[in-house]
Amino acid sequence: MMTMHEYRRLSELGDRIKANLASKKEKDEYMKLLHKSGSISQSQYDEYLNQQGTKQGDDLVGAALAVGAIFLIGYLIKQLGRND
Repeated sequence: MMTMHEYRRLSELGDRIKANLASKKEKDEYMKLLHKSGSISQSQYDEYLNQQGTKQGDDLVGAALAVGAIFLIGYLIKQLGRND
């Protein structure tokens, strides 16, 4: 289970990646958080680790942006449901 801080960090990192401002370390952290949340599988995470710094690695991060956005939307909907 992720903490509120980790959800916020995932959102911040996603914004930095979309703006093409993220460092390699930030991309790694983003992918690690997605893996921790269960949004990507161990094999997908391993594939990212093996492809870092390549076009394929960048493509994986790009695809992970969509996964992360869907994950964060789900989290927000869940939080709104709790506030009712």
